[in-house]
Amino acid sequence: MSPDTAAVDRAATDKATLLDWIERDRDRLIGFLSGFVQAASPNPPGDTLAPAAHVRKFLEAEKLPYRVIAPHEQMPNLVASFEGKGAGHHLVLNGHIDVFPSGDPANWTHGPWSGDIADGYVWGRGAADMKCGTTASIFTYAYLHRLREKLKGKLTLTVVSDEETFGPWGARYLMEHHPEVHGDCCLNGEPSDPLTVRFGEKGPLWLAFTIRTKGAHGGYPHLTESATQIAASLIGDLYQLARQKVPAPGNIGGILDRSAEIIERALGAGATEVMRSVTLNIGVIQGGLKVNMIPSECRFEADFRLPVGIGKDELMEKIHTLLGRYPQASMEEINYSASNWCDPEHEMLGIIQGNVKAMKGFEPAPIVGLGGTDTRLWRYRDIPAYVYGPSPKTMGKNDERVAIEEFLHIVRTHVLSAYDYLSR
Repeated sequence: MSPDTAAVDRAATDKATLLDWIERDRDRLIGFLSGFVQAASPNPPGDTLAPAAHVRKFLEAEKLPYRVIAPHEQMPNLVASFEGKGAGHHLVLNGHIDVFPSGDPANWTHGPWSGDIADGYVWGRGAADMKCGTTASIFTYAYLHRLREKLKGKLTLTVVSDEETFGPWGARYLMEHHPEVHGDCCLNGEPSDPLTVRFGEKGPLWLAFTIRTKGAHGGYPHLTESATQIAASLIGDLYQLARQKVPAPGNIGGILDRSAEIIERALGAGATEVMRSVTLNIGVIQGGLKVNMIPSECRFEADFRLPVGIGKDELMEKIHTLLGRYPQASMEEINYSASNWCDPEHEMLGIIQGNVKAMKGFEPAPIVGLGGTDTRLWRYRDIPAYVYGPSPKTMGKNDERVAIEEFLHIVRTHVLSAYDYLSR
């Protein structure tokens, strides 16, 4: 038997062992995710002590050393690392433990913090975004630690807080103050859909606009302009600015063209156009005091999403020009993260595709994500980062949930792909 054949056989045996462990742990995995969801962690306010304790209990039961890095005492981050037997790649697993707020529990079929296991799903806020993917990272780390003598390089687990509000206490803090988490590649399980692998994402530009006028009694519209009426007109003009398709740089346009059919199937009709265009959502509007008063102030918040290939300067120049027609309006920038991407033909992306094809018979398509993730922080440092996770269709909604079989598929894919990356 040649050395190459022997290596292939060893890898096949190891991967069969990993899949056996996952199957044996099926109920344990589902139970872990259910308990993870029950550990409520809405952000805001961002307190993640409960889910961090849930993860710590697992790591300690598995006798896996870890560090708590908590620049904010209510928003801890957990970091663990081990090295294989020889030199090789350094892979970083990343997942967050804070989630969106839940809203009124009366609007949920299963309570937002129930973690109910019913009808083939795990239910609750964060089930999809992203306690499913973070569970995949945690168990990937645990399983590969058992095989560390057969691996090369290094594996690092980062379980972080403060992702949902782009805050400074989670992955941003780690990337700025703990370079040992940078690695050579990052793997993340944010919702992406099993049909796709995200190699980049659009960049959010959040702006707040405030319109001020004199105001008056509602029966005297001749005495003042209406702040809400001006806001409505300005919003209409901003939507016109957002209707801009942007040519993708390099080979990205061709890759997205080839992925178009799968993008539409995974993310809904129209997603291909959205992926390559500037888009706008007015998420908050506040104006007026009483129905029979002409508002003297109106404030709204605009969420622009910029595709790869365009920065904020070009759009901001157009917005400033537009505001010249609205002297009653002022603007402030709330948040900006540049669009980002990495190599859509990288080794890790091919590994993920190969494992999914072997298990499911299809290759997930490389795409640019419509929402933001912490993986941008790795890409900003020219470290390739890839997202493979469950369907995004229920995240942020009432009755958020993840299909159990989809969850287990994400776990298998992460485990096998991390193994392949560290054993070659």
